Amino acid sequence: MTLARSRDPGDRERLLTGIIELCEAGQTAGAPTDPDIQRLLDSIFMTLVVEAERDIRQRLSERLADAPWAPSALINILALDEIEIARPIIARSPVLQDHDLIRLMVQATLEHQIEVARRPRLAASVVEAILAREEPAVLTALASNETAEISTDGLRRLVGRAKDVVALRSPLARHPMLSSEFAEQLYLWVGRALREALTARFHLDADVMAAAVDEALRAAHRGEDPDQDGVIESEEDREEMERSLVEKLDAAGQLRPGYLLRVLREGRLPLFVMALARLGKFDPAQIRRAIDSNRPELLALACSAVGIDRSVFPTILEHVRQLNGGRPGGGDEGARRAGSAFGPFTPDVAGMAFRQAVGAV
Repeated sequence: MTLARSRDPGDRERLLTGIIELCEAGQTAGAPTDPDIQRLLDSIFMTLVVEAERDIRQRLSERLADAPWAPSALINILALDEIEIARPIIARSPVLQDHDLIRLMVQATLEHQIEVARRPRLAASVVEAILAREEPAVLTALASNETAEISTDGLRRLVGRAKDVVALRSPLARHPMLSSEFAEQLYLWVGRALREALTARFHLDADVMAAAVDEALRAAHRGEDPDQDGVIESEEDREEMERSLVEKLDAAGQLRPGYLLRVLREGRLPLFVMALARLGKFDPAQIRRAIDSNRPELLALACSAVGIDRSVFPTILEHVRQLNGGRPGGGDEGARRAGSAFGPFTPDVAGMAFRQAVGAV
């Protein structure tokens, strides 16, 4: 009763811990919880958690993530909390049902949706909800989830999206459900290393596949749409074309910071990398390391160095994460931390800081 009356966060956490230990002891004893007692426990948990501080909610989330007795309403509230708190609940809680996960796909942030797509043994209904939303980062997380219940039609849709979503290609090439039919289609859109892996795994005829790639390239260069939604160009060709386009824009005085947001809205992440590198006089590999890291402040430093305004950066970060499988990571806390990259110092200082920091990623 003393702990319940106290407003001290530490006392509230001790009370929560004590109640959890009582519940765990009851589960160990094997006795079913009386419905009236369960309703009382639900009420107590909800009252305490609503007023709990962030650190307490995070520890509570880790403690309850594997608890089958945890109150459903509480688990659903924690699943909608900020992503660092929600992550263990979404990943592991046996209390979350398929309809709860589908609701998260509608109500929660992109990072929450990515965690749903990563959850082991996803049911077909949840997979369909993910496919229907067509978010590139969420689709990429789903393609990397080898235990998800993906139908043949679902896998066909993922392979089809891999034409435009580069991040899908590698996890799909490794997916245990990939068939030789889909492997041949995917072969047209991937780089040399993945082509070799697909050829070895499915015993593809290298000469036949090389001819198919050549025909797709010729058709694309003629401005035709290949029969199999074919490749526009090889990985090396595409990079060279993007570099050439950026150089021409720069020479014409048309390469400006605003161009970065435009190409992201068009879903062209590789072109964004090339343009940002050119604007900041960085190496494209440095930009790629920044966007693949768990430190969004690195990308923020690069953007600050080319004159991107602090108010625009959250939009850029959101687009990059959507197109790059949720990376750069770091969650909401990382996004807040990235704000420090915009001053008070000059763009030159930001550029120097970026070059130094990216080498330590």
